Amino acid sequence: MPRTPSHKAQSPSRKSPVAASPSHRVYKVALLGFGTVGSSVARILSEHTSGRLRLTHIYNRGVARKKVDWLPATVHWTENIDDILHSDVDIVVEVIGGIEPAGNWIRQTLIAGKSVVTANKQLIASHGPDLLALAQRSGQHIAFGASVAGGVPVISGLQTGLSGDELFKIHGILNGTCNYILSRIESDGASFPATLAEAQKLGYAEADPTDDVDGLDARAKLAILCRVGLHCNVPPTSVATRSIRSIEAVDFEYAAQLGSTIRQISWAELKGNHLLAAVRPALVALPSPLARVQGSQNLVMSTGKFGGETVFGGHGAGGNPTAVAVVSDVIAIAKAERSSNGFVHVEDITPTVSPDFTTKHYLRFKVKDRPGIIGRLAEIFAHCDINIDSVLQKPGYVKSSLPFVITLEDCQASLVEKAIQEIAELDFLVCPCLDLPILD
Repeated sequence: MPRTPSHKAQSPSRKSPVAASPSHRVYKVALLGFGTVGSSVARILSEHTSGRLRLTHIYNRGVARKKVDWLPATVHWTENIDDILHSDVDIVVEVIGGIEPAGNWIRQTLIAGKSVVTANKQLIASHGPDLLALAQRSGQHIAFGASVAGGVPVISGLQTGLSGDELFKIHGILNGTCNYILSRIESDGASFPATLAEAQKLGYAEADPTDDVDGLDARAKLAILCRVGLHCNVPPTSVATRSIRSIEAVDFEYAAQLGSTIRQISWAELKGNHLLAAVRPALVALPSPLARVQGSQNLVMSTGKFGGETVFGGHGAGGNPTAVAVVSDVIAIAKAERSSNGFVHVEDITPTVSPDFTTKHYLRFKVKDRPGIIGRLAEIFAHCDINIDSVLQKPGYVKSSLPFVITLEDCQASLVEKAIQEIAELDFLVCPCLDLPILD
């Protein structure tokens, strides 16, 4: 809990001072990191009109180049983390990212008797339960609403707004970079490399885009949502991921014929002590809210036993939206509205995890055209106990690299994987088969 000022005992002959009401207390805030998000947090705190929050310390490397003239001169800038740990601040905001040294600094902060707000998805996904336990032992808070979907209040929505329900399914679009790239391929017909280069130029994608386009960023967020919403301890590495790198403009053309589009989807469904979970590109039906998410926006859909489906959507990236989520957590701690964050008073389970969903499938092939190709593929599918639903082939492509699509009836992902391994040995393939689940 946030600390309250101590008062010495008073002589009976003197009137005791009235202790400051928690509702009027000023909470001192320190900021670790002054990049895009950190500077936005500082801006909001400096302009906050309630008077209850005061930014007093900022830690960053090379503070001489970071200092700004729009913050009060009373703010203490430092390159020494000990200045924060030994200060009288109440709440420390961590926005430097990475597992270390952020993890060690957060642990030291909690032990030092200060609450923590963090936007660090990788740290919370990997070490969230341990950090929560330390916060509880230290009598402090740790909040991480900005770690998933930026400015979309999905964490608070799941842990408080839907706490009366029994959630069993969470799925959504959790990576704005992937959604931007796929939206641009869909609208312009550009190649993945060209669209990625554009996203990097505009600042949507990092110089090394691996975490985004290969699903590692989204799986960390999904692991957090599984803990918060489904009360499952899920190591991020247990969630299967697939890249969006193989998606081409022709896939959107075929998807449109099927009344769908393509998005990177993170989804998890709890069935007893077994969790189906994966992050991968998928076909989503055009009437679905997932299909309407454009650019860098995020969307999360939860499904409960009693309340049915709930949708959270909005800007999932950027300095200001993420900073709003951070400051909202700071305010929540100041109000002491919750005794901890994310996993409170709930018995978590540690389920078995697999990506073996049962769905329809979209398989796109590129082949050196010749008679008998469909027949040979049909033999393999039949051998794997898979039924073909349809075959689609657009005219106008060269015979040496002919794209066509086979859709499959509902079947387990593991059966499709087995068939694709056998298909990979066929000599008419120009490139590996693209397998996308088709979500209703």
